Amino acid sequence: MRGNKFFVALGAGVLAVCAGCSTALPQTQAPPPQIPKITPPTTPSRTPVMVDRPALPDDCELVVPVEVMNATLGQELPGEPRIIVGIKEPGIGRTGKIDCYYGIPEKRNLPDAKIVIGLSTYTDDLTARTRVAESVEAERAEGAKVTEVDVGKQKGMLVEGKDEQLLIGSLGKSTFVVRSRNNFIPKEKLIAILPVLAQQSMTPPV
Repeated sequence: MRGNKFFVALGAGVLAVCAGCSTALPQTQAPPPQIPKITPPTTPSRTPVMVDRPALPDDCELVVPVEVMNATLGQELPGEPRIIVGIKEPGIGRTGKIDCYYGIPEKRNLPDAKIVIGLSTYTDDLTARTRVAESVEAERAEGAKVTEVDVGKQKGMLVEGKDEQLLIGSLGKSTFVVRSRNNFIPKEKLIAILPVLAQQSMTPPV
C-alpha cells in the first residue's frame, strides 16, 4: 500500500510538472514556417502569329475581337464595330480592302470612331510594299513624324500626324494600318498599343 501511494504521489508530481511544461512550451517554440501558395494560371495566353491574309475576313471579330481591343486599350469602347468592304482597284494592284471601325458612340457615324483598322491585299509583295511606302511618304510630306517600330517579328511605320496617329506596314501581299483618331491614344502609349493591334489584325483566329 505504501508503495502504491508513493507511485501515485510521484505520478501526480510528474503530471504537475508536465502540466507546467505544456503551458510554457508554446512561448519558447518558434512558429511553423510559412509555405508560399503558388496559383497556376487558369487560362493560357496565345501569342499572335502574323501571316499574309490573302482572304480578307468579312467580320471585325476576325480582325481584332472586341474583347482583345478593350483589353489592349485598357478601357471599354462604346458601340459595336462596323465593317466597310472596299472595292478592288486594278489600277494600283489592289485586289481587296476592308476597314473596321471601333468605338463609335451611339447615334454617331463612322468619322466618330476611335480606332480604325484597315486590311488590303495586292497582286504581289512588291506592290503591297510600294503602296505602304507611298502612303508613308505622303504623310511625311504633310509634316507627320515617321518612326520605324517592331510589329511582332515584322516592321511597321508609326506615323504621328496632327489629327491622327497610325501604324502601317505590309506582310507578303497584305497591308495593314491601325489608326488612332483625334489623338485618342496618348502619345506615350502609341508604341505600346498600336503594334499589338496591328499584330492581332494580321493573325487569323485558330
